Amino acid sequence: MLLRNNIPITYIFGKIKKELLYVVLYSIGVVVLYQNFHFTRISIPIAVPALLGTIISLLLAFRSNQAYDRWWEARILWGAIVNDSRSLARQIMSFVDSPYATEEVEAFKNRFIKRQIAWCYALSQSLRGHSSHKAIDRYLDPEEYAYIKKQNNVTVALLELHAMDLKKALKEGWINKYQQIELDKTLNALCNHMGGCERIKKTIFPVTYSTYIHMSIILFIMMLPFGLIEYFGLMEVPVVISISVFFLLVEKMAVHLQDPFENKPTDTPTTTICRTIEKDLLQLLDDDKLFEDKAHVDMAPVGSYYIL
Repeated sequence: MLLRNNIPITYIFGKIKKELLYVVLYSIGVVVLYQNFHFTRISIPIAVPALLGTIISLLLAFRSNQAYDRWWEARILWGAIVNDSRSLARQIMSFVDSPYATEEVEAFKNRFIKRQIAWCYALSQSLRGHSSHKAIDRYLDPEEYAYIKKQNNVTVALLELHAMDLKKALKEGWINKYQQIELDKTLNALCNHMGGCERIKKTIFPVTYSTYIHMSIILFIMMLPFGLIEYFGLMEVPVVISISVFFLLVEKMAVHLQDPFENKPTDTPTTTICRTIEKDLLQLLDDDKLFEDKAHVDMAPVGSYYIL
């Protein structure tokens, strides 16, 4: 996501610079034909592009709302992942106990909670189309990491290791069956959140709908100079540019928001959220030094911005 509050104008207009160049050349061409070559019959009633612009505005509003809903749902799901990760770690710290195998129990807690941190990072990387094996080896035992490297779906494999550890804890008497049920509910919730994120990632916004809106905007921009030339003359060029910029930017905004896991500046900040989870869970383990000494930021530069 964008880290700055004030987005420069160069960044905004850089997204539509090619389209803007075509609009400038086209609107100037219409002025030249009208004034220099006296093609006065090319003007059309302003009501025609005005009516089309109204219809496009409604369509763009609907599309922007749908795109924002996808982005907001992704953010809600990751907020739930934060809460359930904290709950899982808290449950492990408070439920798992044994007066006879203290060191083994502490090692179990440490392994389980760090594996949850690895799961969050693996899910973030997977949703962005990156390798899920990156940045998780430091939180897994060598045996676990060797097992994970053989799996196609790393996040599912990590949840499976969680479940196997819960089964072991129940067998050893470190937790009772009621505690196991509560822990399993939290794992199910994490699995549901993961499925929700994957649904957003894999459900493509209808291509035909996007294409029709884009074609309508092009038609509107092509008609606009002919409706304004009679009233504004040469000044129709900046007027056409101003109106076109508004429609093009709104369309571009919707395109970016509809895919919140595409590693773009408008993404849901999953890596930043993972770092929050990492810090909170290490705090429960009283292992803040690991976070401070080995803190890593998975950032891809985008001009003067970074994607987190």
